Amino acid sequence: MTHARQHPIQVVAHRGASEDAPEHTLAAYTKAIEDGADALECDVRLTADGHLVCVHDRRVNRTSNGRGAVSALELADLAALDFGSWKTRDAWKGRDEEPDWEHRPEDREATSVLTLERLLELVADAGRPVDLAVETKHPTRWAGQVEERLLTLLKRFGLDAPASPEDSRIRVMSFSARSLHRVRAASPTLPTVHLTQFVTPRLRDGRLPPGVRIAGPSVRIVRNHPAHIERLKRAGHEVHVWTVNEPEDVDLCVGLGVDAIITNRPRAVLDQLGR
Repeated sequence: MTHARQHPIQVVAHRGASEDAPEHTLAAYTKAIEDGADALECDVRLTADGHLVCVHDRRVNRTSNGRGAVSALELADLAALDFGSWKTRDAWKGRDEEPDWEHRPEDREATSVLTLERLLELVADAGRPVDLAVETKHPTRWAGQVEERLLTLLKRFGLDAPASPEDSRIRVMSFSARSLHRVRAASPTLPTVHLTQFVTPRLRDGRLPPGVRIAGPSVRIVRNHPAHIERLKRAGHEVHVWTVNEPEDVDLCVGLGVDAIITNRPRAVLDQLGR
């Protein structure tokens, strides 16, 4: 089913085009841009020597051939690891189709650990406007240093203090209201997104933490509590839903008037939206 959009729904590539290529790798984000994604989403963690890298889990065990916590490893340690071959090994086992992406061990940059700095360079060189949604991961031993380093890096790219939230190509997301508070205190015009996995009693009426204007509910909330999405919209908030991969969930999001769909399958969602 295709939809004539009544309002523009932004299609956000979750960890890149992560159904096709290994999550959080240059290969995944390059493919997402090629697929036409409006925005990219990434998780960031701070290494032991102060670099922000795009890794979801606290440890690297699942997505690389190494072991250990990101916060205890230096960038050089992470750069020595392979973040790509697991996708070929596991994700396509028993599948009839072959992925568009092919693991090439000789192309180390495509599947090495990705720094946020390198991802920002990719976005800057995309040849068209591409937004970036950066999720800060907490709790972490580095606490507020994550936001401090993030804003310092954004400043180097001229992205830390947009004229208004509407002008920003960057938004910061987190399950941690404290993390979002730190960002807002340092850069009031940078948009922030409060991520939620469950509808808590404190926020059930459509409220968000002070100063936050974008809600980031899970697709499970959308399925089980569609009235909550309607309350968020009535309260004037944008709604960015994660992680929306099934066609029926895309239909549900469209029907509820959400503002952004975060998906592992950006090309498929764009096709379903008639784009």
